[in-house]
Amino acid sequence: MDSIAKYQHDLTETIRGIDTGGVRKAVALFAEARETGNTIFVCGNGGSASSASHFVCDVLKGASFGRDKKFRILSLNDNLPALTAYSNDVGYDVVFAEQLKNFAKPGDVFLAISGSGNSPNVLRGIETANAMGCKTIAMTGRDGGKLGPLAQLHLHVPNPHMGRIEDAHMAMCHMIAYHFMEESY
Repeated sequence: MDSIAKYQHDLTETIRGIDTGGVRKAVALFAEARETGNTIFVCGNGGSASSASHFVCDVLKGASFGRDKKFRILSLNDNLPALTAYSNDVGYDVVFAEQLKNFAKPGDVFLAISGSGNSPNVLRGIETANAMGCKTIAMTGRDGGKLGPLAQLHLHVPNPHMGRIEDAHMAMCHMIAYHFMEESY
């Protein structure tokens, strides 16, 4: 089997292993946030930052445009001036936590995406979200890292390959977003 066929095979197996029951729980948390007017905050680093931004776009536009009920959803890694200011003046480990302190309130939802589950800024973010009374979700890979046990809902991809972890995270994000895009409300 060549590398392309192997990647396809291994990715298919990874996708089959997604905990759809956990994804349904995330859908329920998102539906509740939409109904109550709570905000959903999403973050990640690197490829996970891209997944967070993509997901927020899907929910913000695709699952809200033209609908009476709208999602309040923000990607915490998209405010580049705030990220660089905190990173330069305080430290990169606080970039998500400090934004949450400005905006989050009890009942909001915090979704942290991290392939390793060990990014210090994501860990500080989820600790802050938990302390503020937010509902927390972690999407992790590998062994879940330190992040998995900190989340109230852990969507775990137990795979060592970062590409397949990121692919599975995006698949879960699409499952959530497209639930709201394709279901009638």
